[in-house]
Amino acid sequence: MAITRRAAVLAATITFGGVLVTPAPSQGVASSLHSAPRAAAHSAQSTLHWSRCKSFELRVSGARCATLRVPLNYGHPHQRMITLALARVKHSARPYKGVMLTNPGGPGGAGRYLATLGESVPHNVGAHYDWIGIDPRGTGASKPRVSCGDHGYFGFHRPNYNATHKTAFAKWVRRTKKYDAACAKHNGRILNHLTTKDSARDMDSIRKALGVRRISYYGYSYGTYLGQVYATLFPGRIKRMVLDSNVDPRRVWYGANLDQDGAFQHNSQVWFRWIAHHAGRYHLGPTEKKVQQRWYRIRARLTGHADHGIGPDEWTDVFLDAEYYRFTWAEQAVLFANYAHHHDYSGVRTKYRDANSGDGGSFAMYNAVQCTDNQWPRSWQRWLRDNSRIAKKAPFMTWQNFWFNAPCKYWPAAAHKPVHITGAAVPRTLLVDQTKDAATPYSGSLEVRRLFSNSRLIALPGGTSHADSLSGNSCLDDRIAAYLNKGRLPARKSGNRADATCRPRP
Repeated sequence: MAITRRAAVLAATITFGGVLVTPAPSQGVASSLHSAPRAAAHSAQSTLHWSRCKSFELRVSGARCATLRVPLNYGHPHQRMITLALARVKHSARPYKGVMLTNPGGPGGAGRYLATLGESVPHNVGAHYDWIGIDPRGTGASKPRVSCGDHGYFGFHRPNYNATHKTAFAKWVRRTKKYDAACAKHNGRILNHLTTKDSARDMDSIRKALGVRRISYYGYSYGTYLGQVYATLFPGRIKRMVLDSNVDPRRVWYGANLDQDGAFQHNSQVWFRWIAHHAGRYHLGPTEKKVQQRWYRIRARLTGHADHGIGPDEWTDVFLDAEYYRFTWAEQAVLFANYAHHHDYSGVRTKYRDANSGDGGSFAMYNAVQCTDNQWPRSWQRWLRDNSRIAKKAPFMTWQNFWFNAPCKYWPAAAHKPVHITGAAVPRTLLVDQTKDAATPYSGSLEVRRLFSNSRLIALPGGTSHADSLSGNSCLDDRIAAYLNKGRLPARKSGNRADATCRPRP
């Protein structure tokens, strides 16, 4: 399913399994900073040349932009080079606390806009850092940018997601092969060098180019896995690190996507229950069961009888936002109610079109990373067996997630072995997660806490939102600020549990 970070003001499509989701504005704010005299000594060795950003949003936030050439293949560093696009918002307060690299999630999310994240840190603590936003290799303004062309993989009138239907299965297999062939044609050799390990080495190249011995890091969602890999490869280069919504490194990536299906099923039922609680507003049913039945009846009716391009696939995709973020519940309920009561297909169609517009660059990069970080099962029988078992209890999006990841079956680049994550040598790290996060289930944060023995985990019990820190929850955000300011963390508790808790936002 899609691993996502909702960015304030800026819309960046980010993923991890499932459907491409166009971020809605979060309650967080993001903008920017300037330099103090002490910075000059620290940045004297920098080889980066910062200039005016082309992006209006970055310019108004006070950011400056630069590019950095790095090896396509770190095994042959003097051969072909590629270009990374960076943005920086400089510190405006003393004492200066160094540089903060960031990643928004994905894989596939362009992240230069996160140079503005510092302003979302309470009590002006973010103003003590230089915040670095990065378009990882293959994304955004970095060159070359990975794209598979206008392949129509997420166009309207698609075959039914349910892979137990033989005709639909055969059509999806042909569609997947066609998509992978287009990816091979459009991208060539770069597809062999887009693993998380490659991006972690890029981070260290950025560190060197900035002329600093150590970096701090703030990663959301997939960005937590990138942080885990970087910290494993370069443990002495980390100063402070915040990882929000942690990927379980044991489950990269086939297992991680299977884990999502049950978690999204749970969150769909939480949303149905909320709609029932507000039955006087939405009139979709007085109980969770009644609301759920109505949602599934509409999906069943659309099977084989698409309504202006809205079939069962599109119906499922449109309502995934509610399972990612609580702040979308009301908007999503309105779409559901308007279709159910007034046959307003335009709202659903517009939402689907907007979420899946463009040339699929984010989806291409999602596949480029996940399909090569580790070997996916080579047999469709394995895929069908595992997903059929899960779909019996989690019908909401299991088959959708199946086809979202199906390009890994034929991906035109060799798979690598994932980095064995170890965190014992990593300095004090702050982990954050909501216990009902569906995109990165909470078990991943517990595993990362176990591996990173100097880490502390702040949990939000019962919370269903994903990658939601620095979005206005004062209990959580104040603790993050205290850590980034003076390294303060809660005491580490015994056992396999969180070290502190905060209530999720309502």
